[in-house]
Amino acid sequence: MNGNELIRRLRKIARRRGEAMTINQNRGKGSHATLSFGNRLTTIKDLKKEIGKGLLRSMLKDLGLDQRDI
Repeated sequence: MNGNELIRRLRKIARRRGEAMTINQNRGKGSHATLSFGNRLTTIKDLKKEIGKGLLRSMLKDLGLDQRDI
């Protein structure tokens, strides 16, 4: 899964839960971006590159989600 796919899936979850989700590309360095999901934050790597299993798990943990949620 790449960054764009993750964002698409997180948007669906946010809509279902009624939570706000924003992406701030100015807040990250280089190709990184900051994603806020409700009141939680995480950093997303390059949106076009694959996200490894460990990093994905860590990002979801930062957002208070489980892999089964996506």
